[in-house]
Amino acid sequence: MSKGLIALLDDVAGLAKVAAASLDDVAAHAGRASAKAAGVVIDDAAVTPRYVVGFAAERELPIVGRIAAGSVRNKLLYLLPAALALSALAPWLITPLLMLGGGFLCYEGAEKVYEALWPHRAHHHEAALDTAGAGDSPRSLEDEKVRGAIRTDLILSAEIMAITLATMPGVSFWTQAAVLAAVGLGITAVVYGGVALIVKADDAGLALAVNRRPVSSLFAPAGAPPSRADRLLRPLTQGLGRGLVRGMPVFLKGLGVVGTAAMIWVGGGIILHGLEEYGVTAPAHAVHALAEAAAHALPALAGAVEWAVGAAASGLLGLVVGAALIPLVEHAAAPALRRARRLGGRGTPRAP
Repeated sequence: MSKGLIALLDDVAGLAKVAAASLDDVAAHAGRASAKAAGVVIDDAAVTPRYVVGFAAERELPIVGRIAAGSVRNKLLYLLPAALALSALAPWLITPLLMLGGGFLCYEGAEKVYEALWPHRAHHHEAALDTAGAGDSPRSLEDEKVRGAIRTDLILSAEIMAITLATMPGVSFWTQAAVLAAVGLGITAVVYGGVALIVKADDAGLALAVNRRPVSSLFAPAGAPPSRADRLLRPLTQGLGRGLVRGMPVFLKGLGVVGTAAMIWVGGGIILHGLEEYGVTAPAHAVHALAEAAAHALPALAGAVEWAVGAAASGLLGLVVGAALIPLVEHAAAPALRRARRLGGRGTPRAP
């Protein structure tokens, strides 16, 4: 009996070692994939806050929560199974699907530039795209913003999943699934946790600006007089609070600009790499040569200059693609979608 128990414990110890090695393998792959996808993660964090700007303060965190829940659905319910299936059955489909997503990002970003430069024309363009007949109530506007954010997140998440898959050649199916899930959940927590902090920073600043008891309010009863520590720290905390209140609108506006630029840059980069996959290497080679030439011109800042020039060139390509898609969407895609909705509604019985 004792020998059997010892053998069983040996087997359990062996299984535990295998499990620990597998977990270490998943963690290592997840770490490498997260580092590779860092650029897209930054873009995701920069893009999302613009969907929350303009809503009442009490709706900001619920909206971020709805977008985060949609992001988790995107990654775990749609993208993870799709990535595994495509990797196993049709890897040739990954590149064209990513390029379609890149085109969507270019269009979304170029549309924002169009709105900033020609607001009246952009308003007519938006009216022409109103295929769903969304209302003007706060709830419908919020729903529209959330849907737009989740659509954009789907494209950025697909890019993250594709980068993650590319870091795991020859890895087993279950390890791929575990790594994709770990990267997806971890990046969602980091991105939307950061977004929640950003959008609530002005409220925290207001609380600091009006608080005359920054220390004792944490420990003493509500009616207690300010302590010596309160009087010493009050100028610092109130000044910090006023700075947050005044600075956050400017910061959010700047972040919106960065988010728009990021969409165009990432979309252009996806298309550039996709063309390279199909043998159209001239654009990518031209961008690489331009970036290298700029880096040689400024050797002290070679790395930063090379990255900036490459990103700018990808962004320029993305802006051109997005600008070309604006009239195509307005005059072809939107009318076709409206016709499809009308045809679909003909066979639907009217409610009594």
